[in-house]
Amino acid sequence: MDSAAPSTNKATPTLHFLCGKMAAGKSTLSKTLAAQWSAVLICEYIWLSRLYPEEISSFDDYLTYSARLKEVLKPHLVDLLSQGNSLVLDFPANVPRQRQWFRDIANAAGAEHVLHFVDTPDALCKAQLQKRNREKPEGSMCMSEQEFDHITSFFVPPAAAELFNIVHYARP
Repeated sequence: MDSAAPSTNKATPTLHFLCGKMAAGKSTLSKTLAAQWSAVLICEYIWLSRLYPEEISSFDDYLTYSARLKEVLKPHLVDLLSQGNSLVLDFPANVPRQRQWFRDIANAAGAEHVLHFVDTPDALCKAQLQKRNREKPEGSMCMSEQEFDHITSFFVPPAAAELFNIVHYARP
């Protein structure tokens, strides 16, 4: 793990968010981070599955409903951070446009931010995807390897030029 992140503590509200391919281990890490930093954990997939249990059946549906959820949550997230709460947002930050949403929230709240980059090889992601498909944790959708390949084709690792505080988790 490489750490370029600022020293975060309970006194400094910090927005933790995650980047990594599908089934890379982001949700597992988000739970650990929330416990480690005494932060509020908000998981997009759980919210979407509870709010729209029948509406999301494709990647395009996900994009539509995710945008709606983000629009509604953004002012509340800013308020939570502004009131001194640290947050762990288990929402994908897998392309620069998505990452900008997190930056806007941290900036609006005057909070620190840490981008946790879970760098996992495709073969391990696919093995973990098969396990997730079998276990069906709340909020997850069964995804095929073809869907993994399609969605992964959009993935853009964070670049130094984006100026995020990045903790990099390189998985074998």
